[in-house]
Amino acid sequence: MDIFTAIHSRRSVRAYTGEPVTTEETRAMLDAAMTAPSAGNARPWHFLVIDDPVSIAQIPSLNPYAGMAPAAAVCILVCGDLSLEKYPGFWVQDCSAAIQNLLLAAVGLGLGAVWTGIHPLEDRVRAFASLFALPPNIVPLALIAVGRPKKEQQRLSRYEEEKVHYNRYGQAWKVN
Repeated sequence: MDIFTAIHSRRSVRAYTGEPVTTEETRAMLDAAMTAPSAGNARPWHFLVIDDPVSIAQIPSLNPYAGMAPAAAVCILVCGDLSLEKYPGFWVQDCSAAIQNLLLAAVGLGLGAVWTGIHPLEDRVRAFASLFALPPNIVPLALIAVGRPKKEQQRLSRYEEEKVHYNRYGQAWKVN
């Protein structure tokens, strides 16, 4: 699959077939995530791979937007390690870039995934940190539910010309 097909067919997938995701597929997604850029090359991310049904069953009570987690084959908790930051506060951007790579890799593997937010909501941060025994310097940013999608995602452009500005805000982009 070419990169533009992956980008344009990536969707937040919340319905899965129940078929497993292999260790190799999970590792490939994590490998892609870890190639993301980061401020000062700090690479402040940590990934907790969760396939324990008992733990996954508790996730919807911690995050109301993660109701699909029990149907996913695997969940990946993406966390930032504050002790690795070279530029304080940029861990969120760094981990977000890693998440986008992970989501695109999932599409490339024929999988479906959805990004569910945790940080900056302190109640969710505390709940996930408690459930998964995270040390104080590790902050959960997002939970990614991954599985085999029930339906194929179609390529779609969401380009909006009115959101493109040229040299100054409000100036129409001059298309050659």
